[in-house]
Amino acid sequence: MRKPQLLVAALVLLAATSSLVYAKVVEYEWVVDYAWAAPDCVEKQVISINGEFPGPNIRSVAGDTVRVHVINRMPTEAVVIHWHGMLQTGTPWEDGAAYVSQCPIDPEDEYTYDFVTENAGTYFWHGHYGMQRAAGFYGQLIVDPPENFTEPFKYDGEHSIVLNDWWHASMIDQQLGLFSVPFRWVGEPQSLLIEGRGRYNCSLMAGGSACNATRESCKLHVMPVEAGKTYRLRIASVASLGSFNFILEGHNFTVVEADGHYVEPVTMSDIDVYSGESYSVLFTANADSSRNYWAGFNVRGRDPKTLTGLAVLQYVNTSGEPSTPAPVSPRWNDYAYSVAKARQYLARKEFIVPLPQRGPDRQIFLLNTQNRVNGRLKWALNNVSFVPTATPALAALKYNITVEAHGGHSSATPPDYFQEGYDIMKPPPYPETVQGSGVYELKGDQVVDIILQNACSLTANVSEVHPWHLHGHDFWILGYGDGVFNASKDYASLNYYNPPLRNTAPLFPFGWTVLRFVTDNPGVWPFHCHIESHFHMGMGVIFAESVDKLPDVPTDTMGCGATKFYRSP
Repeated sequence: MRKPQLLVAALVLLAATSSLVYAKVVEYEWVVDYAWAAPDCVEKQVISINGEFPGPNIRSVAGDTVRVHVINRMPTEAVVIHWHGMLQTGTPWEDGAAYVSQCPIDPEDEYTYDFVTENAGTYFWHGHYGMQRAAGFYGQLIVDPPENFTEPFKYDGEHSIVLNDWWHASMIDQQLGLFSVPFRWVGEPQSLLIEGRGRYNCSLMAGGSACNATRESCKLHVMPVEAGKTYRLRIASVASLGSFNFILEGHNFTVVEADGHYVEPVTMSDIDVYSGESYSVLFTANADSSRNYWAGFNVRGRDPKTLTGLAVLQYVNTSGEPSTPAPVSPRWNDYAYSVAKARQYLARKEFIVPLPQRGPDRQIFLLNTQNRVNGRLKWALNNVSFVPTATPALAALKYNITVEAHGGHSSATPPDYFQEGYDIMKPPPYPETVQGSGVYELKGDQVVDIILQNACSLTANVSEVHPWHLHGHDFWILGYGDGVFNASKDYASLNYYNPPLRNTAPLFPFGWTVLRFVTDNPGVWPFHCHIESHFHMGMGVIFAESVDKLPDVPTDTMGCGATKFYRSP
């Protein structure tokens, strides 16, 4: 008998030393299928859950178990779900990364995700197979602190929004273009969505039959507020391509949380939000309460070709949309402004997680370049463009299934360094790269530094923003810099006292970013650019950590590649 589709909360009694702690099992049943939707007034095919677009939000308390029973009704497409920001301690097979933590869930098949929400904060979930995030397969995941914990700030009400870019071309068309020779770029997005709603100018559509500005589905999202009250606004970006800058017209706000960690309060008039990032900001409704205001965001990091994404900040007893112009963001390529904002985030002093008392046990330098493989445009790290294998890396490493056996993992270790003297200011002199599925194997309890080094793309004078996301870990962002990272002098400039803990960090054009983490979570974890097309085109690696300490991998995460033939001892 299937579980009910509505939320089920079952209290489970847990013993913790001499005291009793209550935790819930928060349970859902999600039927995944195609649907028609018109989020910006233009109808197209999307991926829905229980007929909804965007997908439902999940809310739990830290320590709860989240259990999501997924039934795949898409007739021609497999699916997985990644719980972005969840550490999955002890449950790496629930991470939801296709061909890394599990086999995709085939059409008409089912799988139940079962994991604990460890840390309070603002997170989200999304598809992690192909480019399913670009088809609208996403939603928020909010984890509240336990009742006996007091957050270091107060507010009267709360809103949450997800920011996204949106194309009228299907994800299949987008994927095909990325692998075509010659390359067929889908172009910049047609719209920007807040909470799955935006607005496209129907007069630009030939014929206009698919575009209807009176649709209920493309009425702008509304955030009601009362004058004088303070609100927590949770913001997350699931962008497929762009970096964003978000503004609340007529209101400043204070950033208090980033990727599930409290930061020193910093007041801003606008905030950069990179794909994969999430924030909580506090604002007080202290503007003229006789009218409404825009909440808006614009593309940064790319020459914007898309109109501002808009929602309405609506004061009580007002109606309609603001008559003022859409908010204007800083210049799209003012990277000095972006770096300065990123450096403002520091761990809140009461919640500093100190760095290990020793320096790095291992350094991995990752040069980010654009390259080609057999005429196809690719992204690469240290001249290796990542391709997944048919066998999930977690099972392949646990059971020593190599690439020679039905598509297991490659035994070749990817390089820790890139070519000395590489000129990051010029396009790659030898643009041909190689494809690989090698894994960085890390020992337990190691301090690992990742030095991300950006470089020129195949187009002269062009270097793109890359937001990097690590599964299974939070990392300290030790610093950002311009040019080529010089270990002998740049290590001395890093922040070792109160760096923020994050799960996503931007790498700026022609610059570097240094991250540090500790290998304290056995599993196999992707580390990749969170731009959908970039990862799809090879911009990622895999970290395998203390896999020998894991119990047997659940059999229902296997069944593809060599695991079809694997028989447990």
